Amino acid sequence: MIYKIADLNDIDATLKLHAKYQIDTIKEDDKKDGFVTTPFTKDELATLIEQEKGLFIAKDGDEVLAYVMSASWQFWSKWAMFAFMIEDLPNITYKGIQLSVDNSYQYGPIAIDKRVRGTEVLPNIFNFALQEMAKRYDVLVTFVNKKNPRSFAAHRRKLGLDILKEFEYNGNNYWEMGCLTKYK
Repeated sequence: MIYKIADLNDIDATLKLHAKYQIDTIKEDDKKDGFVTTPFTKDELATLIEQEKGLFIAKDGDEVLAYVMSASWQFWSKWAMFAFMIEDLPNITYKGIQLSVDNSYQYGPIAIDKRVRGTEVLPNIFNFALQEMAKRYDVLVTFVNKKNPRSFAAHRRKLGLDILKEFEYNGNNYWEMGCLTKYK
């Protein structure tokens, strides 16, 4: 298994994994184990790769078995959910840092093939992405839908993210979570 920052050649394999776990295309039986809500196009992933260097993948041969997306708030701002979160950033102080678009970034979505869940893949890809993003930002911010308890447990228990707040958006309830990217 290799962990790397994705390049344009990794887009199709990443989208294949994404389709397995995206809410619109996931098998009904798999929803209980976690899902991704945001759909992505090839062009959006190309922008994420070229402008943000924010697509982190775990590969076995040609197959992408896990990905983490991490990017500036500017990248995410075209989606209404993220615009809502951006507007609220100044109202959040975490470990003495008042959050802003300059000192924090949006982590996620993340998808891990069910064949490698429960292994070292989650902490490895998370830590790889975190180390890369720490070069630019002080605080990781993410959210988890309360209908996705597996994702919440993984981020809280396994990765140690803190709950920043709870919020409601578009009829859904979420945990907003975060962590420092490096310790000062």
